[in-house]
Amino acid sequence: MLPRILASLLACTVALSWEGAAANEAECTFGEKVIRFSHVTTPVGHPKGRAAAALAERVNAEFQGDLCMIVHPNAELYSDNEELWAAMRRGDVQMAAPSLAKLSGFAKGFQVFDLPFMFRDMIHVIDFTYSDPAQDLLKSFDDKGLTGLAYWMNGMRQLSANRPLAGPGDIRGLTFRIQGSPVERAYYDLLGATAQKMAFSEVYGALESGAIDGQENSWSNIYTKKFYTQQHSINETNHSVIAYALVVSTDFWQALDPDLSARLDRVIQEVTHEYNGFAFQLDEVNRAKVIESDTPVRRIRADEIRDWRETLLPVWDKFAAEIGDDLISAASAN
Repeated sequence: MLPRILASLLACTVALSWEGAAANEAECTFGEKVIRFSHVTTPVGHPKGRAAAALAERVNAEFQGDLCMIVHPNAELYSDNEELWAAMRRGDVQMAAPSLAKLSGFAKGFQVFDLPFMFRDMIHVIDFTYSDPAQDLLKSFDDKGLTGLAYWMNGMRQLSANRPLAGPGDIRGLTFRIQGSPVERAYYDLLGATAQKMAFSEVYGALESGAIDGQENSWSNIYTKKFYTQQHSINETNHSVIAYALVVSTDFWQALDPDLSARLDRVIQEVTHEYNGFAFQLDEVNRAKVIESDTPVRRIRADEIRDWRETLLPVWDKFAAEIGDDLISAASAN
């Protein structure tokens, strides 16, 4: 397990710039194994998009003649996870970075990342991802055709709505968009709200039309997708985390020469460390931009967090057996 990495994240030297493009197909040469990387976010100004572009830059520079990576952002290929999984099993796509909230169908343990108020901040989350239980979880679904390689960060979730939310009771009767995690649905049910599963690309329009009253997202997502322009206020709850699992087709990975896969894994870990630090910085930058927009942002006091946490503890009890004591203990211990 790595030591706590706050100092290295704060000292991260990744420039806060959005340039960087992946190879396009014409640049792949005969004999190179093509890695198609499909994701749903913008390649510009988003932590996952920028990390994917950076990984492609490294791969295409350092593995010429062996590997060529092509990144397909903005749901260019697939926006639905079921379609993506089918494409990966067919070999049409080799790599993806789905949200952890959408992986409980592969391994129930991923629900630990959605437990409300489990993690203090992103540093806490990142430290946990290097623990043995979290690494074991990442490797737990090879038999389903996917191999987990790394955890990629986005940011802590903040809660926004079309009316002020002074406490847990103010959520009752509202409709919130969720990614689809059973844990998310359970805590909105407990609070008397309606949880509406919805694709990320549909959230802005649903907020604008009033189809949903609120949403929960990282500062980077709230800013880059302009969700803040359609909300009355944002509560800085930091109640759970948005993060991703970098996954590769198991068939593709196992077919690589062992030396090649070891070299590629080393590059992936280096990019992961660097761009998780970038995500940490970017979240703070985008938080400041939202505040500068004059959208009301309410920082939750420590006593209010205790109230939220105690109100939502039944959700922990409900999912403890599915998640497993080892994962909950490891996450709580950091």
